[in-house]
Amino acid sequence: MSTAPDPARDVAEVAAAAAPYLESWLEHQRRRLRVPGVQAAIRVGGRLVLSTALGVADLDTAEPLTPRHLFRIASHSKTFTATAVLQLVQAGRMRLDDPIAQWVPAVADRAPALAGVTVRELLGHQGGVVRDGRDNDHWQLLQPFPDADQLLALAADGGAVFERNEHFKYSNVGYSLLGMAIEAVTGTSYAEHVQQAVVDPLGLADTAPEWDPGRAADHAAGHTGLLDGEDTRSTIPHVDTRAMAAATGFASTAEDLTAYFAAHVPGDDRLITDASKRLMQRAESEIRVHGQEPRHYGLGMDLRTQGERRLVGHSGGYPGHITRSWVDPAAQVVVSVFTNAVDGPADVLARGLFRLLDLALEAPEPPADGGPAAPSAFAGRFANLWGVTDVALLGGRLVLLHPSAPDPTEDHLELTVESGSTLRQESVAGFGSPGETVEYEWADDGTAARVRLGGISAWPVEVFRARRAQQFAGTA
Repeated sequence: MSTAPDPARDVAEVAAAAAPYLESWLEHQRRRLRVPGVQAAIRVGGRLVLSTALGVADLDTAEPLTPRHLFRIASHSKTFTATAVLQLVQAGRMRLDDPIAQWVPAVADRAPALAGVTVRELLGHQGGVVRDGRDNDHWQLLQPFPDADQLLALAADGGAVFERNEHFKYSNVGYSLLGMAIEAVTGTSYAEHVQQAVVDPLGLADTAPEWDPGRAADHAAGHTGLLDGEDTRSTIPHVDTRAMAAATGFASTAEDLTAYFAAHVPGDDRLITDASKRLMQRAESEIRVHGQEPRHYGLGMDLRTQGERRLVGHSGGYPGHITRSWVDPAAQVVVSVFTNAVDGPADVLARGLFRLLDLALEAPEPPADGGPAAPSAFAGRFANLWGVTDVALLGGRLVLLHPSAPDPTEDHLELTVESGSTLRQESVAGFGSPGETVEYEWADDGTAARVRLGGISAWPVEVFRARRAQQFAGTA
């Protein structure tokens, strides 16, 4: 009896084989950008194919970062809130076109201009609601995050910035009001309800709706940014986001978050129906400004097209933590990247992982005879005066990459093994050295001692560091 092909299983196998290089690229980017720590996970068809933690959890203590360290995932919280709202809509307990004042009557009294804004408009950031209020220095920890009464005061003080559906206007205040609506519908606290309705059904033991002082030691520290590249980083304490938890309170790990977003692929009914997923994941809002390419937002989901992939997910920006998750629902691929610095490049890294995975999946068919030498022997990272170049094994074949670029696949070249010491770069147009050779000199232990990339020498990175220091000693 034949078994039907499983595309997700095949992608998972390719991703798992590529995982060592993906981790190596993340570490190169982390070191180059001086990010204290990076936690990342990739899940394909429900299979965890990569889980890594690089660098430190806390610069002050030098504690190594682990996959179990918790990060504040900030606006990822909006996806949990939207999921909880769609569950209530499915159950007939709330409607998307309900005005917010129906569930939070105080809005009609204190912020009447917002009373008619609907649940759907808040989910899609189409309510015209102020982002964080006229005084939101809680975002730099100069004051506590607002409680419920203070939140209503923020909504009342110039809370209606635009007319309803006039513009996409991202609003933490709006999502905080949705948290209050969930409390009114369910008769319980926001944290208790989303824990029971969204977190627990997936068994997410390292995910919580709000800061838990009892797990303080499990959190990675947050760190300040490098304003001009020469700063030293300071640690930032964690705080309770109080009435804004529905917009920004959650904590999680990259592993847990990939498991959560895997529940948003079609056919998984553990949280919401496929019909509700379609509502969340289709374009509710278009963001087009200053002639730039348009961006789109759904109901609690950020949307992006990258190559042939249609990605949905969210970012998170918390004082000291920057995080990003993307899921390709059709391909069942989820990527989450967490960084513990306020300038952490989480989105760049997450999209870079997708690009590398796509490159691995696009591998051409190998030669029928398998080639004259095993390609894995040639793989490595090499440096010279002009920077770093990777010969990477992806999808079973070798490619030449520039790992310092935000998109490491840009200007990549396929490599063909010609002999036990020679590769040939593919014959295409380019500014590099396409069509030319990559020639290896081998050390006694069989590792690469030197590589000529299109005629210019490069060495393993640590070897080149020592050579460079010796070459330019005393020239400063």
